[in-house]
Amino acid sequence: MSAVLLGADLGTSGLKLVALGEDGRIAAETEAGYPVDGPHEGWAECAVGTWRAAFDDALARLLPALGGRPVAGLGLSGQMHGTVLVDEAGAALAPAVLWPDRRAVAEVARWRALPDAARAALANPLVPGMTGPVLAWLTAHRPDLVARAAGVLLPKDALRATLLPGADWRVTDRSDASGTLLWDVVADTWSDAARAVAGVPPGLLPAVRSSAAVAGTAVLGGTAVLGGAGVPVVVGGADTPLALLAAGTTGRLQVNLGTGAQVLRPGWTPAPADDPPVHGYADAEGGWYAMAALQNGGSAWAWAAGVLGVAPGDLFDLAASSPPGAGGAVFRPFLTGERGGVAGPGDRASWTGLSAGTTRADLARAAVEGVLTAVADAAGLLGEPPDGPVVLTGGGGRSPLVRQVLADLLGRPVVPLALRSASAVGVAVLAGRGVGLAVEPERAAGEPVSPRE
Repeated sequence: MSAVLLGADLGTSGLKLVALGEDGRIAAETEAGYPVDGPHEGWAECAVGTWRAAFDDALARLLPALGGRPVAGLGLSGQMHGTVLVDEAGAALAPAVLWPDRRAVAEVARWRALPDAARAALANPLVPGMTGPVLAWLTAHRPDLVARAAGVLLPKDALRATLLPGADWRVTDRSDASGTLLWDVVADTWSDAARAVAGVPPGLLPAVRSSAAVAGTAVLGGTAVLGGAGVPVVVGGADTPLALLAAGTTGRLQVNLGTGAQVLRPGWTPAPADDPPVHGYADAEGGWYAMAALQNGGSAWAWAAGVLGVAPGDLFDLAASSPPGAGGAVFRPFLTGERGGVAGPGDRASWTGLSAGTTRADLARAAVEGVLTAVADAAGLLGEPPDGPVVLTGGGGRSPLVRQVLADLLGRPVVPLALRSASAVGVAVLAGRGVGLAVEPERAAGEPVSPRE
């Protein structure tokens, strides 16, 4: 009986779990959702125990679908930039602080005050939700918590620590480390200057290992495994580069529509850049990619759906009943502000251009078009796009209306990939590499959607 590889993607609002066969086909998949907590205005948190419960729930529902097939390996991908302080056993001391969090706005000034060369070596926008500024806030406002901490982990690393009790939890990978504002992108290592302004000792930062390296062995309830009593768990990586890996995107733009939205351009070459409008991060295979990111993607659609009194998935059907242009209604999706480039931290959302004839369908259509207009503007920050169609991944791309509007705005064909979670598939591939199985995922592309004349 052929084995499967498990890939878990720890998203902002839910965990997706896939079982990938050695033939590259998805044998089973499931997901479990959870809320983001906001105990104060501008805060975004989630308990690591909530993530572990979601993983256990998804696994319990996925295993029966495998028909007893052995599990050869497990990999974890996760949302980037989060901050989890842990104790000597790798257990979380407090809820994880997530990427949309804005409590560290004032602490970003510490990064702006870095010497020019040290700041430019970070080669990324200076935004408050990243690990470095959040650590600086914690050192200033929760020094007791930082004093008790034995380390800081990224979200997928914190979840992995719960699966590997007794193993060395002090591990991350380049793809996540490079998104912390603590990483010298030019030198490809931790930045002593950025760590110092965060106010934390060197030992608090994890070691950096290959994404495909085996970090330990987990016992997963009732699973048979190849050659042993536990399932090898690889280090894993950040969700965005693992979506690139699953999609096989080379020399083309890729748009990922999830809670946030990302426009990705593989093949970036690291270079000093002082607070640039776009991000530059390590991928999961030793290379680099450029990214223009939006905090307000599917989250803005979910908000609009709630205001309009429809289920999130029904927003697109309602929008499709309104003509392009939404009767003059315009939606700005920046509910939580942005990182710069397309919009700034102080920008906020709005519907404008309304009249007595504006309908709920017009408002829905404006919401769909507003988010995708921001995505197209983000793509423009990456320069002249490469030739060829744009690859579309993420749950937000399932709607035919979204695909068509995006193609119209980008002026290029859009090819959707039929992957429920490209990131989960990508990390399952990494798990295979970690245990010596070379698996090429099946990439079932949908029909290209061409821009309308």
